[in-house]
Amino acid sequence: MEQAASGSPDAQSVPSCYRHPGRETGVRCTRCDRPICPECMISASVGFQCPECVRGGSGSGAAPSASRPRTLAGGTVVADPRLVTKILLVINVAVFIALRSSSSLRDQFVLIGEWPPAPWGPTEGVAEGEWYRLFTSMFAHVEIWHIAFNMLSLWWLGGPLEAALGRARYLTLYLVSGLAGSALTYLLESPSTASLGASGAIFGLFGATAVLMRRLRYDMRPVIALLAINLIFTFNPSFNIAWQAHIGGLIAGVIVGYAMVHAPRERRALVQYGTCALVLLIVVGMTILRTLQLT
Repeated sequence: MEQAASGSPDAQSVPSCYRHPGRETGVRCTRCDRPICPECMISASVGFQCPECVRGGSGSGAAPSASRPRTLAGGTVVADPRLVTKILLVINVAVFIALRSSSSLRDQFVLIGEWPPAPWGPTEGVAEGEWYRLFTSMFAHVEIWHIAFNMLSLWWLGGPLEAALGRARYLTLYLVSGLAGSALTYLLESPSTASLGASGAIFGLFGATAVLMRRLRYDMRPVIALLAINLIFTFNPSFNIAWQAHIGGLIAGVIVGYAMVHAPRERRALVQYGTCALVLLIVVGMTILRTLQLT
């Protein structure tokens, strides 16, 4: 931490969000100068404002804003900033319970290129036109430790990201990252190897979180350390992890996250969703390429 010019103890401390005292932040409201965290940041014409200033609440001395409050990435500020995260958690848990009770249903959800290998009878898989597996496998888990780890990561990373990006942009990030992880797995993994899990999407959230923290000039060491630990587990052969899904999701998360938080205000939506469309185009390209190799 840099030494403050005054040298006083109070000047050396990092301020905390006035609405969430436990969250350190280096960003202040441009109207009232109170420190605010990503969940409380509302994009303004210059800098960010706190919710009270945007609403013209008591004590802020600000006039009501004519426009709807916006998040850091341009999304609409809502009462429950974790709603999409909660819905994703429920979907993953519901699918987990369903797959635990039906092995035949699980076989339809997993990501597999081609099974059984030709020429042993009729085959199924992505190479046979079942592209939906790239999507369904993102919500499928078998082991309790697997879904527990992914859902804890989703809760810890998803809430702050959803608050900073807004619901639509956050959901887009999650789905695009998951599909990118599935596509890279399909491209590089053996076609007869089945894989499943939300890890591609979760690593996408890791990548976007790192981009967001850098954008807000937060201390990057915690997220880098956590990501490094996860990558060590990813490449440990004893865990039998599809590293392709993790890397594909991470790369997509960094790209989409950067577009979300750095897009210029005057053409924000075009840059953000255009970048997502470009990543999806690459996903389609990888899927077609691998399908041509297998057929």
